[in-house]
Amino acid sequence: MAARGYAGSSMSTLADEAGIPKSAIYHHFGSKAGLLAAVMERGAREFFDAMTEAHRNPPSDGTSRERLEWYFQRTGDVWVHRAEFLRLLILLVISDEAEEAPEAMETVVRVRTEGRAYLEHMIRSSFIGEGDDVARIVGRELSFYAMVGFDGLFVSLQSHDGKPVVELIDQMVAGLVAIGEARSRELRTAPPA
Repeated sequence: MAARGYAGSSMSTLADEAGIPKSAIYHHFGSKAGLLAAVMERGAREFFDAMTEAHRNPPSDGTSRERLEWYFQRTGDVWVHRAEFLRLLILLVISDEAEEAPEAMETVVRVRTEGRAYLEHMIRSSFIGEGDDVARIVGRELSFYAMVGFDGLFVSLQSHDGKPVVELIDQMVAGLVAIGEARSRELRTAPPA
C-alpha cells in the first residue's frame, strides 16, 4: 500500500505479495480496510518504540541547540529506518482514498497527535535552561512548526533531493533554535499578566 496507495492495492495483489490466500486476509482482518488499520497500528507501535529507544539517556547539559540537535538527529535516524510506514502515513494524510478505512485514519490522527506531543517534549527538554514555564510555552508553540519541518524533510528524502538527512536536520534545528531563543527572550521580558 505504501508503493501503490490504498486504492491501487487490490486484495489479489496484497495476497500475492504476502504469499497467502485472499481468504486468510479476510479471515484475520475482515477487509482491506481492516488490514490497513492493522498495518497502521503495528507500524505506529514500532515507530514509537524505535523513537523511545533512540531517545534513551538524553543529554542534561549543553546548549539548547546541542540538546535539540541530539534529539532531532536520532529522530531522523528513526525516520530513515521507518520510511515505508511514514510513506504510507503521508499518503493517507494527503489523499482522500482512505475514507473507506476510518480505523486506519484514526491511527493516522493518533500518530500525528502523538508525534507532535513527542516533538513538544523534545523542544521543551532542549529549552529547559530557560526555565520550566518558558520551555513549556516554547515547546508547545514550536511543536507544530517542527512537525511541518519533519513532514518536509521526509518528502525531500523521498524525492531524493540529494541533501543528506544530517544537513537537513541541522538546518531545521538552527531555524527552530533561533525562533525558540527569540520567543524565550520575549517571554522572559514580558510584563507579568
